[in-house]
Amino acid sequence: MPNITHEVKLKMRQRRFVTLPLLTSSSMLACLLTASLLPSAAQADDVADRLAESLSVNGQSMPVEEVTETPMGGVYHVRLESGESFYTNADGSHFLVGDLYENAPDGLVNLTEQEQNQARADALAAVPDSELVVFRGADEPKATVTVFTDPTCPYCARLHDTIPELNERGIAVHYMAFPRAGMGSQAATTLQQVWCSDNRSEAMTQAKEGQTISSSATCDNPVAGQYDLGKALGVQGTPAIILPNGQLVPGFVPPERLSAMLGLSDD
Repeated sequence: MPNITHEVKLKMRQRRFVTLPLLTSSSMLACLLTASLLPSAAQADDVADRLAESLSVNGQSMPVEEVTETPMGGVYHVRLESGESFYTNADGSHFLVGDLYENAPDGLVNLTEQEQNQARADALAAVPDSELVVFRGADEPKATVTVFTDPTCPYCARLHDTIPELNERGIAVHYMAFPRAGMGSQAATTLQQVWCSDNRSEAMTQAKEGQTISSSATCDNPVAGQYDLGKALGVQGTPAIILPNGQLVPGFVPPERLSAMLGLSDD
């Protein structure tokens, strides 16, 4: 939203292309000193609720979806309606853009990534099968991946060519729409035609092969909603593969590698 989260969003966009360092020792010390002055854990829910209602930038309310407490005392995770997120202290006077790690006995654990993955998995679980284009083998799938796709994307066509092998390996593919050039593009119209077809899987294959689809694009269809959902989940290009645990894998992945990522053997 314009004029509300410009400063925070700018930093988040930068984060997508730059690997951020871990907190410096001085930053950690500042967090710890701040935490010592904050309410006890028993009041954390009240603080989160208050932040969700009161967070603002330049005097304008932020489009907050959820605020949750983190394991780091006095630091709260804020998720916006756009899907972007950052961290704040208890009074909303300081923001931190980056990933929060747990220094676990077995090494660093990216808690931010875990939460993002879970949010993706939950969002996709809420999408009914009736709004998907499904490719699965004859047997019960061992794993299911969701793929945001665009019929004008060459790597999407390449991935589609591997679907028979993926199905043979026990991997079902659930397609969702993501016209990269937006809802005013030809790709969006083609995807709407796919979803308006009596046989969506057949129409999807025709679209990937560059064939003309005869069905209308004016039926009640979920293409625009899926495009918005993809953006909220962090999809920036296609194909975008989302694993069952919510992990986002951008780009084409060969069947054998995808099988390994899903923990499936070649047997």
